[in-house]
Amino acid sequence: MASQHNEIPAMPRVISPSPTPSEAGGKDGYFESRSKTRRVGSVDPIGEGHEEDPELSRARSRSRSPQFERKPTRLTNGSTTSGAKTSNVVAKELRRRQGVDTTQIPNGEAHDFLSPASASTQGQGFGAAYWRNLSRSPSPFGLIPIHREWRTFVHKHEVPRKVLHVSIGFLALWLYYEDVQTSTIHPILLTLLVPIFATDVIRFKFPGVNKFYIRCLGPFMRESEAHDRFNGVIMYLAGVWATMRYCRKDVAMMSVLLLSWCDTAASTFGRAFGKYTPRIRKGKSLAGSIAAFTFGVGSAALFWGFVEPFCTGTHNDGVNSFAFTGSLTLPSQARAILGVTEEQGTITGSLALGTLSIVSGLVASVSEAFDLWGLDDNLTIPIFSGIGLGTILWALDGHL
Repeated sequence: MASQHNEIPAMPRVISPSPTPSEAGGKDGYFESRSKTRRVGSVDPIGEGHEEDPELSRARSRSRSPQFERKPTRLTNGSTTSGAKTSNVVAKELRRRQGVDTTQIPNGEAHDFLSPASASTQGQGFGAAYWRNLSRSPSPFGLIPIHREWRTFVHKHEVPRKVLHVSIGFLALWLYYEDVQTSTIHPILLTLLVPIFATDVIRFKFPGVNKFYIRCLGPFMRESEAHDRFNGVIMYLAGVWATMRYCRKDVAMMSVLLLSWCDTAASTFGRAFGKYTPRIRKGKSLAGSIAAFTFGVGSAALFWGFVEPFCTGTHNDGVNSFAFTGSLTLPSQARAILGVTEEQGTITGSLALGTLSIVSGLVASVSEAFDLWGLDDNLTIPIFSGIGLGTILWALDGHL
């Protein structure tokens, strides 16, 4: 009897409301009945007649950060990668195929992206077209050191380059005033052109020479001319030489003035106001063309109206004679169509000067905006100006 009164009761079993995986497999049927009861007692959702937009089912707003595709990307070595780093891996793979070093310096800067090899066309780097398209960007890329030090003065506004560009026009006027003939000038230009062209060829072959060349002439260069493109001075000399060699004296002088002043004005005003006017073609805006036209009219009025009449000497004698002699006459075919006489179809004095000035502005504007096979405008502007002015003055000299 005593042993029955002192017997210890059995420990009661406590069932957890959240079963563990081991308990979920029990044979007492407790958890199974609970899950069935929950499913039976649940209320079915009420259908509203349309499917829910998956984009609106999220509790928080959609991120505005760029969304990267999460699909795995297979590389050439057989491995795969996925996630937000996909684009970086692909970029490194492309550079690896081109032979570009993708290692990182401890401070985070990449190797050789701004070196001469990065602009090489010998199977490495980004290629010449890449740097040519980006050379006019607001920020320098480090190809020319002084562009990085003088970002606004040298790189953005190109002040030293434009000063050199404009000064050639004043030099041409001074040579004209000193009675220096075009027959004397064009051999000198050809003499300068040959060694300058040879120097550019040499510097492309030898990086040490190119480094010294950039250090000396960097303020007058663009970054696209650093490693793979000839200096603009070569095209400038070639264009001026062609007009001095083959055009009449006043036409050659005007071609140089249009190149020197109108091209600079078009570049300056086009960069400042081109965003407010329609684009004529890539890199050329209506604002730049209007500036070229305005300065072309002024250049013609200055040369034919003020400089030429006050100069003495042998400026216009013999082979150095002018194409414009103070009058403009319509061709005989045009006079016949209009029914006017030669005297009625001829203008002189200020009216002839004003007409020729307007024509010169149009020639300057068209020559500056015209693109021929992507050639440098330092070459095309004087040649097109010489051809245009020479043809118009030949047609209006009264001999047709």
